[in-house]
Amino acid sequence: MPFRFTPGARDPHSRARRGTLETARGPVETPVFMAVGTRATVTGMTPEDLLTLDAPIILGNTYHLLLRPGPELFRQIGGIHAFMRWPRPVLTDSGGYQIFSLSADRTVTEEGARFKSYIDGRVHMLSPERSIEMQTAIGSDIMMVLDECIDSTADEATMRAAMERTHRWALRSLAARTNPEQALFAIVQGGVVPSLRQESVDFLSAHPFDGFAIGGLAVGDTRAQREEMTALAADLLPVDRPRYLMGVGTPPDLLRAMAWGVDMFDCVIPTTLAWQGTAFTSTGRVRVTRAVNRLSMAPLDAACACSTCGNFSRAYLHHLMKCGEPLGPRLLTVHNLHHYLQLMREARAAIDAGHYAAFAREQLARIDRHEHAEAQA
Repeated sequence: MPFRFTPGARDPHSRARRGTLETARGPVETPVFMAVGTRATVTGMTPEDLLTLDAPIILGNTYHLLLRPGPELFRQIGGIHAFMRWPRPVLTDSGGYQIFSLSADRTVTEEGARFKSYIDGRVHMLSPERSIEMQTAIGSDIMMVLDECIDSTADEATMRAAMERTHRWALRSLAARTNPEQALFAIVQGGVVPSLRQESVDFLSAHPFDGFAIGGLAVGDTRAQREEMTALAADLLPVDRPRYLMGVGTPPDLLRAMAWGVDMFDCVIPTTLAWQGTAFTSTGRVRVTRAVNRLSMAPLDAACACSTCGNFSRAYLHHLMKCGEPLGPRLLTVHNLHHYLQLMREARAAIDAGHYAAFAREQLARIDRHEHAEAQA
């Protein structure tokens, strides 16, 4: 079944919108948050856990899966869905961000990125063609083009060069695709320079990509710059294809970006912070490891219907985290993913009802100040 995006209802007081991604493994209602399953696993979660949470789609990491277990295993077993026993759609990133983060161990040329494996020191070349070949072996439902991700505050000449290379790599990625049932998204770059973002959208939207990502943010930019570029790019992108904000972010980030018309999100924050003892709640973040929770019989969030909140106290979670018991971060991950997925369900309902702008204002008033105060504490 070919990939298709069908736009849906629009909020009359913002640019928030509904939509449906039609994939070979079923529909995905948007706006949607994708849990990050870097190495063919969402850390600490079984596929059954994710189905219980009703996660509609997850994300895998091409760079890490290239290094281990490698394309041969995926070809042998029939792809990532059979490998990890996940029946719903999967999106794979291209490896561009991981290349950016390996600045000491990689060389980027027009051909691609040559880098050393963090596992065994072997040298690999990740080109646009190699990235698509790997994503084809993985069998993801949505693939990403390989892009050159650089610090978003680099000078304009450097940013232009990276953007133009990303455009050339996008066309090479498009030419390398062999399975038409695997959607392919391009990535808009341009850092924090509005004219470059406009140019990137103009170039990429002239080609038959199935969707578009807004990339190159949360890599050195400020929150205000990130929001300005997200709003700009989302407004410029075609209305008939999905818009995906890569690697961002917190619940306030999602609420604002949905108001600008973004359809898809992923971020490691809900899982990574769970393993550090932080939970997202309806009133902001809670650090379970703080002493105030040691004797608290209250749930993490009285308004939450997840199994963690329904069965365990803050005191028990505090105890598990202080003891280093792996059940602690696992229970926090269940809660955090439920929180994110429930936020998206409520956002979709608010758009359908025509009052997303009011919904977002209410949510932000409740959590935003606390979120960022907690993040800096």
